[in-house]
Amino acid sequence: MKKVKLVTTIMVMAFISLTTMSCKDAKKEHNNDEGHNTEMNHDNSDGHHDGKKKKMAMNGDTNSQTILNDYFNLKDALVVDDNAKAKELGATLATSLGKLDISKFTDAQQSELKDIIEDATEHAEHISESPIAHQREHFKVLSKDITDMVAITGTQVKLYEQFCPMYDGGSAWLSMSKDIKNPYYGSKMLNCGKVQKEIN
Repeated sequence: MKKVKLVTTIMVMAFISLTTMSCKDAKKEHNNDEGHNTEMNHDNSDGHHDGKKKKMAMNGDTNSQTILNDYFNLKDALVVDDNAKAKELGATLATSLGKLDISKFTDAQQSELKDIIEDATEHAEHISESPIAHQREHFKVLSKDITDMVAITGTQVKLYEQFCPMYDGGSAWLSMSKDIKNPYYGSKMLNCGKVQKEIN
């Protein structure tokens, strides 16, 4: 029995070491290979172009896009470790979720959306009243809910599903930019993660 525990412990330690190294390598690679590109991406993704994207998201299909914008603002607050801002934006997102008009969807989709929205609202409300470590725990489930919502409602802009192998056994989130800005670790491991899927 002791041998089994010892082997398990060694395997867990090895896994943690490997994932840590892979994140560190990815970070180095990101900084070295893409130094110049990152600057270009910054101009294209975060400047006027991003503003246009956000405007596009606000026009047209209404509430699901509003929810996405509120979600991205919340993600950005977690990226910069801003607990107070994340609380405020969690409350904003909870309100937007409550206003989603699902009447144009099929009965089956409406039923699924109701469940998704109910769960997402609960997590957004928890974020609005929690310390940052708990906000991040709730953000993980919230991100899955928002991804499930987008699978039904669609999106007017390209989204990137990004993945951090380190946080809580592996955690995903959505972004409007390819650049990795990790909401689960913020400044501790800002660039830890990878794009695992593009959603159009």
